[in-house]
Amino acid sequence: MRPRPATGSKDWGSPMVVTGTHDPYLVVLSILVAFFASYTALDLAARVGPARGLARRLWLVAAAVTMGGGIWSMHFVAMLAFVMPMPLSYDIELTALSFVVAVVVTSGSFYVIRRQSASPLRLVLSGILMGLGIVAMHYTGMAAMRTHADLSYDRLFVALSVVIAIGASTAALWLAFRTTDLAPKLVAAVVMGLAISGMHYTAMRAAIFTAHGPVPEAQKHAGLDQTNLALLVAGTTFVILALALIASLSGQKRAEEELRQARADLARVNRVTTMGELTASLAHEVNQPTTAAVVNARACLNWLAGATPNLEEARAAAMSIVEDGTRAADIIARTRLLFKKSAPQRELVDVNDLIREMLVLLRSEISRYSIAIRAELAAHLPQVMGDRVQLQQVMMNLIINSIEAMKDVEGARELAIASQRAGRGQLMVCVSDTGVGLPPQQADQIFFAFFTTKLDGTGMGLSISRSIVESHGGRLWAADNSPRGAMFHVTLPTTFETHK
Repeated sequence: MRPRPATGSKDWGSPMVVTGTHDPYLVVLSILVAFFASYTALDLAARVGPARGLARRLWLVAAAVTMGGGIWSMHFVAMLAFVMPMPLSYDIELTALSFVVAVVVTSGSFYVIRRQSASPLRLVLSGILMGLGIVAMHYTGMAAMRTHADLSYDRLFVALSVVIAIGASTAALWLAFRTTDLAPKLVAAVVMGLAISGMHYTAMRAAIFTAHGPVPEAQKHAGLDQTNLALLVAGTTFVILALALIASLSGQKRAEEELRQARADLARVNRVTTMGELTASLAHEVNQPTTAAVVNARACLNWLAGATPNLEEARAAAMSIVEDGTRAADIIARTRLLFKKSAPQRELVDVNDLIREMLVLLRSEISRYSIAIRAELAAHLPQVMGDRVQLQQVMMNLIINSIEAMKDVEGARELAIASQRAGRGQLMVCVSDTGVGLPPQQADQIFFAFFTTKLDGTGMGLSISRSIVESHGGRLWAADNSPRGAMFHVTLPTTFETHK
């Protein structure tokens, strides 16, 4: 667009307001850069809170460089989209300074709001810093422009650009740090991208270029050079951002794997602790078949020691010894399995068999407190795909909780376990008791880590049980058991539902 005289003057020797145009394709490219940079930076910033020590500082630097570099790259591409009817160049030192300003200020913003549970004050302060970083980068970059016209600003549009930058940045940070879900993060990236690009183009509307006297014409091939340079800058930015995003995803996968391992270790500690508390009962369970085997062995010897050995009776006694030994070996094998440290292994599991095994293992503890057992296990239940040891741990925790809830109550003590189909490709197991019941208004808090109503409890059993059930695609919840006690419900997907 040609220069035009300033308002109120028709003399081309007077000051002239020079206007430029924007290449629409490069404008779209600059906005895409802003969106991609925003998503990558917000994803990296989400790693800062959980990290510790050097890792936290590295994630903070990566997020700041990504956001600052993304803002700078968007600004650079957008400025290359701006075509003036005169030669235009940039001061290298101020251009570099604009990059540094963006990185430093955005790093402060991410540091302030590094936790998901950040207070509203931190959120506002972080949004202000982020917005000011965008504003400072833009106007520093504008100051780097070298042309044959003086640059001034419309104050109204300058103020509007600052409001857009701070307001949209605050909204984007609020969306990004309130959850780790993908959808809100994408929305946050769009909002942040709009903050960056919206601020830029509003600020460009505020820019007024005034030429004093004749100005040289821009070269004919300048537009082509600007387009190629913009494509080069944008392409380089996309590659760098993609590498940063890959690094973030790799870090996330490592963190998830470490979390899974920590949960597995915690679950094993819980199993070992529980089994340690049941040492006396387990010893009694093993002692019964062992004692029976000794009695049968003596009987066998007596049948063989007579003047006329009674081989039939001796054989029957020997068979009893085998049965007793097998029963003791089964109890020991189940106990060792619960102590074993190994990676979770999914296999087809018969839930009814699993319940029966736990009732056998805890039989002495149940008898010790005179608890009646009522098992209503539906026949022909479909199997579930799961880790047998983990599901055993869930049943063991629920049964032990019921035992401890009833051991000091007066009156009838009954432990009821029922299994049935639950529809939609699921089965349900209900464990109910006639114990002290659930804490008032705290039916869900009992599943929180370290929440316990026992004097000697760790508050981890039910929390671990719920995480195990949820990792199998099921649910675990509690309810009152009228007229007295508590009822725990477990739903698990069947084999068909799991592989669907």
